[in-house]
Amino acid sequence: MLEVRELAFGFPGRTVGRDVSFTLAAGEVMCVLGPNGGGKTTLFRTVLGLLEPHGGTIALEGSPLASMTRTEIARRIGYVPQGHAAYFAFTIREFVLMGRTAHLGAFASPAKRDVLVADRSLESLGLAHLADKPVTEISGGERQLALVARALAQEPKLLVLDEPTASLDFGNQVRVLERISALARSGIAILFSSHDPDHAFLCASRALLLAEGRVLESGAPREVIRADTLERMYRVSVRVVPLPGGMHTCLPGMRP
Repeated sequence: MLEVRELAFGFPGRTVGRDVSFTLAAGEVMCVLGPNGGGKTTLFRTVLGLLEPHGGTIALEGSPLASMTRTEIARRIGYVPQGHAAYFAFTIREFVLMGRTAHLGAFASPAKRDVLVADRSLESLGLAHLADKPVTEISGGERQLALVARALAQEPKLLVLDEPTASLDFGNQVRVLERISALARSGIAILFSSHDPDHAFLCASRALLLAEGRVLESGAPREVIRADTLERMYRVSVRVVPLPGGMHTCLPGMRP
């Protein structure tokens, strides 16, 4: 689905990361972990074609990303940014329907199927009861869930989520992680970032540890999320504790 090879990325005149390589197949979930300023968002924006690579290659379904139009990319990749400021009082249903834009003609209006897809996305994230409410009148957490619903309405083959749980309470974090797992089971490839290593343990098949724009380690979460790698990334003492059922959790090594 996605192949990134020896990627260098950044902004005009400034390279942020180098030598990043990974692949992501349909149905896989990769969690990118790293500190603030480590290059996660810039990497994602480059994978989305929003920033020009400084080197290396990106291919989507075997085709170079650079050869695709914005519409072709939007039909394949759904994107959930870190946050969204609501300036216009669209209803949540209208907001989610915007995710269907890539599937419509230049002057076409949403058809019945488009509305059904949008409503299905809202229902899957527990937002159906808010469908007619203005997006300016909902909480930040609800708005973040609406962003996920809008991306799902694109019916993407690859979903890229930049810290999708950052503004959510514990319950909504769990719902989003459950939805990520369900989408992967349906065959969608998922690439998401998080500041919580436990999220990788909960729903990712692979983790990529990014520090100062370079891959520290990449592989199965149980293999690469260790006390030593977390301490190198975050510069704090950490314990990785095994739990019953083969799960793990991370605890800061704080003194009582």
